[in-house]
Amino acid sequence: MSIPPAPPSPLRVLFLAAEAAPLIKVGGLGDVAGSLPYALRSLPGDLLGGHSLDVRLVIPYHGEVARKLLDPQPVASFIVQHPSGPIPTRAYVTYISNVPVYMIEGAPIGTETPVYSGDNYIDGVKYTYFSQAAVEMARQLNWRPDILHANDWHTALSVFYLARNRLSRDPFFAQTRSVLTIHNLPFMGAGAERALAEFDIQPVRDLRLPIWARQFPLPLGMLAADRIVAVSPTYAREILTPEFGCGLQDFLISRSSIVSGILNGLDQESWDPEQDSLIASNFTAANLESRENNKKSILDEFDLSYDPKIPLLILISRMDPQKGVDLAVDSLTQMTHVPWQAILLGTGDPILESACRSLQLQFPDRVRAVIRFDTRLSRRLYAGGDLLLMPSRYEPCGLAQMIGMRYGCVPLARATGGLRDTIFENSDEHPKNGFLFEEIKTDAMNAALQRALSQYSDRALWRQYQINGMQQDFSWKKSALEYANLYINLWENQR
Repeated sequence: MSIPPAPPSPLRVLFLAAEAAPLIKVGGLGDVAGSLPYALRSLPGDLLGGHSLDVRLVIPYHGEVARKLLDPQPVASFIVQHPSGPIPTRAYVTYISNVPVYMIEGAPIGTETPVYSGDNYIDGVKYTYFSQAAVEMARQLNWRPDILHANDWHTALSVFYLARNRLSRDPFFAQTRSVLTIHNLPFMGAGAERALAEFDIQPVRDLRLPIWARQFPLPLGMLAADRIVAVSPTYAREILTPEFGCGLQDFLISRSSIVSGILNGLDQESWDPEQDSLIASNFTAANLESRENNKKSILDEFDLSYDPKIPLLILISRMDPQKGVDLAVDSLTQMTHVPWQAILLGTGDPILESACRSLQLQFPDRVRAVIRFDTRLSRRLYAGGDLLLMPSRYEPCGLAQMIGMRYGCVPLARATGGLRDTIFENSDEHPKNGFLFEEIKTDAMNAALQRALSQYSDRALWRQYQINGMQQDFSWKKSALEYANLYINLWENQR
């Protein structure tokens, strides 16, 4: 009788991020780091060829995290080398669901500084230290990672540091391979060069990198990474072009064989219109009639009249030129010949804030400009709006369109990045769930908006668009499986 082979030992993945919900969340990365490690650990072995994943998250021990945790367990004390003297460092562990979360404590991280200070020299010191400390922590714990997965410029230097260890023939990390996820390429860590120099990280001489990029954290990480992942398939292709490559397109083309795109997921338990306690009326795709109560409620909240024949347009966005808020304002200014109402929520660029306020002054019976950050209101808008405007100039992934569709709010967006990958207007493979336009021009957005408004009057057709969007699977399981297969292929290739 033959003895069956032993199952593979768990693949060990060290996942680095600057923030992770629910411990600390500033932006979308916090959602990713708070959801993806759990989704990876939850994948059944039969989907992974018998493998399992031992994914462990590591973040800085920010002051806000320290104030939330009553009794984190200390697991290691060690030093991080620095030209001016060793830096005493401690690591603690806690658990979120079944995910071990390590937290690095040391003087450069500070107890009162924010996650992102806005000064890349200050952040450069913090995250250069953190990146080295996270790698060194694995050695101190004698937990040898098979994969090191870093995110954005703040942790990209961990990939560079790992590669430097491998070049020095460090046996502990000889078989560790690296993945670097790019969430937003323009944010490369410019301004952190002096911080890197203080940690004795000198400009590289690789001719594939432009001279200006040879001491920026993100390009250094991309230079050293074994795999580079953008947060959507379309964005992975876009960053190889001059329009989106931020001056690094030729370098990325030279590494295109290791560049791929994996769409971010959505926490579908958190964003669930059937269970959401913050909206006026819960609903599902099977009882969209109940959804209309949310529209009535939000219009009443903002003193706008309710008419089921008039579509409610919503914009929920950071007020930033990237998001195309100016295109939305210009388009609405010109679309006065058809009925619509609009609520614009967000804060940021004072010029764009002023433009939204001016739109309300121009159309007081149609428009409300809500210039603030308000997550509770955003949920009510997703649940009550008919059409979500996302005219982004670029959008690496985007979550608002996924949330909007989950809540039955049909998206209208520019066809870029993750918006192109999730919104389908004329697709042979996917049912229609929204509206797209190609050019960054008001006329192009006007044409898409005209199509949407004309089709809104066909209630059965519009309801089908809503159902198509609500039935899409945006869960992290699909994205986690793609990352898991990437890890396994990397591990098997290095063997």
